[in-house]
Amino acid sequence: MRILGIDPGSLVTGYGVLEKNGADILHVDSGVIAPSPRKLFSARLHEIYTNLGILLKKFRPDEVAIEEVFFAQNVRSALKLGEARGVALLAIENQGLPMFEYSAREVKQAITGYGQADKQQVQKMIQRLLKLPEPSAVDASDALAIAFCHFQSRKMKSYDRAS
Repeated sequence: MRILGIDPGSLVTGYGVLEKNGADILHVDSGVIAPSPRKLFSARLHEIYTNLGILLKKFRPDEVAIEEVFFAQNVRSALKLGEARGVALLAIENQGLPMFEYSAREVKQAITGYGQADKQQVQKMIQRLLKLPEPSAVDASDALAIAFCHFQSRKMKSYDRAS
């Protein structure tokens, strides 16, 4: 079973690919898609969409886990995040893959045991859980955390979808 986790963002979109091998969850790849902030916003969205399509074809995940939109205080930032998330959802849908959504709180709870953990706590815990030699970039760690959370929750989420 292979899962692609996505942490959507208009400036940086993190991705993480994990694979289950027996009882072990293994790191396959992770990184970020970071279009130049000097590009037009529509061009940045296109770059995110195109690169996610490439990653989906390259890694052939069985399922995709993505972070839900959170409520931001800055309305303009929330809209841009929603648009970036929208192109990610479109890339996933174009591949016909099952997609599961998790709130930031659910992910933090699953990884650290504390739903209000900060990004550095999640980053360090992911490094430890996946036995990575060094921490991944923050957005890549978040995407790995989303994928890891999905491995822990997928039976329940699959059941919920069937209802």
